[in-house]
Amino acid sequence: MTTPQQKTVESDLKMQSIGLNAWFGQKQALKDINVDIKANTVTAIIGPSGCGKSTFIRCLNRMHELIPNAKMTGQILLDGENIFDKTVDPVMVRRRVGMVFQKPNPFPTMTIYDNVAAGLRLTGAKKGKNLDEVVKRSLEQATLWDEVKDDLKKPGTSISGGQQQRLCIARAIALQPEVILMDEPCSALDPIATAKIERLVVELKRDYTVVIVTHNMQQASRVSDYTAFMYLGSLIEFGSTKDIFESPKNQLTEKYITGEFG
Repeated sequence: MTTPQQKTVESDLKMQSIGLNAWFGQKQALKDINVDIKANTVTAIIGPSGCGKSTFIRCLNRMHELIPNAKMTGQILLDGENIFDKTVDPVMVRRRVGMVFQKPNPFPTMTIYDNVAAGLRLTGAKKGKNLDEVVKRSLEQATLWDEVKDDLKKPGTSISGGQQQRLCIARAIALQPEVILMDEPCSALDPIATAKIERLVVELKRDYTVVIVTHNMQQASRVSDYTAFMYLGSLIEFGSTKDIFESPKNQLTEKYITGEFG
């Protein structure tokens, strides 16, 4: 029998991976991954290159299945429902679980305004006051509005790399997702732009659940509430970021965090 306290604990889970396995052809990339992602938190996924970090988050919004010969088994729950159920529309999953990629990728032929509005127009939104309001709100949430409000008709590629990445975050926010996935969003940015993205990530968790893949240990410790350490496709350790960094239970986690390998 579930106690009221247990119900409270379960209700704050936004996503869960249960026995998640993934392959590229014959190569297994993920092995029995079990992670609980709490609502309105930042979860960092860390580990050396090739350990399965990006594959894991691509499974969270059903992008993994778009790769030829890719397959997966197990479950991913979003608000308790399996996103791989046959009745679930993958397009709706990707709307609820947005993605920001490693390199800023604004649409090069579109203005700053149209970059933010692109997803909304694909889902049927027309021009007008409401669209203007959503674009403004999304740019404000991405802490970019004050920098580009007089340049909305300029190409999305005309601004700096850090601004372009925040533009891509605004584009994701415009669709009002519940979860935002970020795949090493600062790897192509300078330290100043990186600091702005980090501050933004911390602010975003007030309204969204954030999962961020990062190779930067300091970044993970600064922005995340929970951390998952992955190695060779397996989840080695998962817990509060404080516990993972200050008192890891697994020796492999400790060696990675202290820089003995990576």
